[in-house]
Amino acid sequence: MIYIRNASQLITVAGATAAPKRGREMEDLCIIHNGGLVIEEGRFTFVGQDDEAQRYVQNRAKKKKEVMVIDASGKVVTPGLVDPHTHLVFAGSRELELEMRLKGASYIDILKQGGGILSTAEQTRAASAEELAEQAKQRLDRFLLHGVTTIEAKSGYGLTVEDEIKQLRTARLLSRVHPVDIVSTFMGAHCVPKEYKNDPEAYVRLVTDDMIPLVAKEGLAEFCDVFCEQGVFTVEQSERILNAGIQAGLRPKIHADELEPFGGAELAARVGAVTADHLLKASDTGIRDLAKAGVIAVLLPGTAFFLMAEPAKARKMIEAGVPVALSTDRNPGSSPTESLQLIMNLACLTMRMTPAEVLTAVTINAAHALGRADRIGSIETGKQADLALFNAPNYVYLQYHYGINLVDTVIKNGIVAVSKGVITS
Repeated sequence: MIYIRNASQLITVAGATAAPKRGREMEDLCIIHNGGLVIEEGRFTFVGQDDEAQRYVQNRAKKKKEVMVIDASGKVVTPGLVDPHTHLVFAGSRELELEMRLKGASYIDILKQGGGILSTAEQTRAASAEELAEQAKQRLDRFLLHGVTTIEAKSGYGLTVEDEIKQLRTARLLSRVHPVDIVSTFMGAHCVPKEYKNDPEAYVRLVTDDMIPLVAKEGLAEFCDVFCEQGVFTVEQSERILNAGIQAGLRPKIHADELEPFGGAELAARVGAVTADHLLKASDTGIRDLAKAGVIAVLLPGTAFFLMAEPAKARKMIEAGVPVALSTDRNPGSSPTESLQLIMNLACLTMRMTPAEVLTAVTINAAHALGRADRIGSIETGKQADLALFNAPNYVYLQYHYGINLVDTVIKNGIVAVSKGVITS
């Protein structure tokens, strides 16, 4: 049994398991001041005021239950953070592209020169599964140290049947051995590889006819994603790919309207996507369609920041009723960070989201974006005991004191995984 006592603020984000929070609901964090909670056998068994939690523990202790007490005085306790959009498994890095961008090269310019995704694909193809696992484990460790307990991991740096499968199998292995849970997404349609440069339709057929059936057969992913963008995959190609995924049992996600208004948000609504991600250039029609269809907007302010681009219109989306989640978009080219806390800061400072909206976006709404809201994303009795303790007197301080890691303790599945800022499991 673990008893966390006397939390300055216990942020439960309760009451939104059935559907993600929208509009003003995103401001409601269901805070318990001077809160306490109890964890038994990997689940929350009591959540409430600390004096009531203490009596609960005393009654349980009479049954000779061993109790670990964690004093959360002066600290904020939140659900374990959830990152719903990462490209976790890949080889190498692309730091040289930073100078290219500073000199005026665009994302598509770099891609056309063989850089970007194509560069990482070459390095990922050349790496062994063991090498990929070791590099990805280091990234997972950093996620955990920053309070993240569940992430999504996309493929998309193999761009061959063999190498896409290699990425997804690596993610599955890591999810089994690392404290952080990984939810996998197939994204063979991340880019047209150079060997199909003159025949992109042939590559689309490879994705729909060969890759997707194999991924589904092995149970390697829950979702199918596509980069729907000018110079990558057209709206028509993207719809075919997503529909092939749906037929194979893979729920749709979409990289949409990152570089220009391209109809990606409208497509997400049309196919019933779980999420539409990026959305920097989403049209007003697209935003209305997302709200009507209940598609979650996964916004990536770190990517816009790193690419020196205008951020997504978070305020317009929230006011239109679109449920919003946030993510690092951890990848080697446009967002090389594992700090979801930094993304939380940027969401406030560049997109004018409130601190309360931000916490909702990285907990229960992010859990909905991964189809996991029934078990994670909020602190409620019966749910999986994932949480983070922050060295902060209140939740607004998390956004105020930016650019550092405020995590003190992380508990995953009822086990202390980080203590005093050090990984323990």
